[in-house]
Amino acid sequence: MPRFWNAALLGAALVASIAMPPTALRADDRNSARTYHDKQHNDDHQWNKNEDQAYKVYVKDNHRKNTSFVKLKDNDQQAYWGWRHEHSDTLLKINIR
Repeated sequence: MPRFWNAALLGAALVASIAMPPTALRADDRNSARTYHDKQHNDDHQWNKNEDQAYKVYVKDNHRKNTSFVKLKDNDQQAYWGWRHEHSDTLLKINIR
């Protein structure tokens, strides 16, 4: 009988650890911005709310299909970064807070 209780306790602990990730890790996932490397200009860009607004303008101005930036091919992402270097937040009238 003690073997059964040991196995049940171990199983419950494993299930609980998978079902409930630590709160600190969940908070980091929501607040972290993804960073992209621009090969042509050799710099990094953080994807945040302002970048999301600029991407929407890019899609509209260039008559592109509104596809998530993450799903774009590398050369399409590079085309966006080239466009982005020519269009600042002030030019696009994006409010920076």
